[in-house]
Amino acid sequence: MKNVITQSTLTCPHCGRQETEEMPTDACQWYYACKACHTLLRPLPGDCCVFCSYGTVVCPPKQQGESCCT
Repeated sequence: MKNVITQSTLTCPHCGRQETEEMPTDACQWYYACKACHTLLRPLPGDCCVFCSYGTVVCPPKQQGESCCT
């Protein structure tokens, strides 16, 4: 089993705010509300979660090479 990074820094594409958040280890996170501008972030097409779209580290299931959100 690989070492899994459980924190990722999300960057809001609307206002640029960066926030480091703890990622769920067994699921994808489909929504995230920016703490500055309150924009509701959703995954980009082809991504499984907001961390894969806007984070510095992809979600734990993807880090482990697993298919996620099935």
